[in-house]
Amino acid sequence: MTTDTEEPTLTVDELAARAGVTVRTVRFYSTKGLLPPPVIGPRRVGHYSQEHLARLALIEELQHQGMTLAAIERHLLRLSPDLSAHDLAIHRAVVASWAPDAAEDMTREELERQVGRPLGEEDLERLVAMNVVARTGESFRIDPGLLRLGVQILDVPLAQETILAARTVLLEHSRAAAHELSALLRDAVGGHESVAAVKSLSAHMQPLVVQALLTTFQRSLKEELREWLKEPESQNYGES
Repeated sequence: MTTDTEEPTLTVDELAARAGVTVRTVRFYSTKGLLPPPVIGPRRVGHYSQEHLARLALIEELQHQGMTLAAIERHLLRLSPDLSAHDLAIHRAVVASWAPDAAEDMTREELERQVGRPLGEEDLERLVAMNVVARTGESFRIDPGLLRLGVQILDVPLAQETILAARTVLLEHSRAAAHELSALLRDAVGGHESVAAVKSLSAHMQPLVVQALLTTFQRSLKEELREWLKEPESQNYGES
């Protein structure tokens, strides 16, 4: 971890302007415990540091990925409270480099062409419930990383409540794994690498980690199925 020597000099208005958020947002995050309190100076004026600015940028990045404030709070609680602005910037670089593709806006016709099949109102409602698409007036905002999977799930003979519960389980465990892996990567590079170097390293590691997670999950699921169905070890369930 690096040490920043710059004293807290930003007022709440300056911090909000630098971070691209409102003063109300800064104060809201502070009341939620997402931001540490400012240093109180003369005339009871609060002063914020570069660490506050970096933490705000990290919060915005996590929100961009779709994390709720409660999930962000849990994520930040796992971080060391004395991380410097540089440490937080590196952590944000890791998070951003592993983020899914940016959302896209499509009309219903474009969406159906993208997935290669017509979508009824019930199909669209299920995709909305799974957060794969979001209605934006007459069009839809699409999560490209989940679209193909979401459409395939439409044909799975499971109740929507079961699918949503499974999604919650996968999100919670994948975020926990991502947090631990990010911490390992951050500790590995220390405070000497630039943010650009960390992004490059993370981008190279991402496909390896994804493949490792997929393989591990497939094997674990096969073991669970064998135990559940009491099948012999020689039974082959196949891996895709």
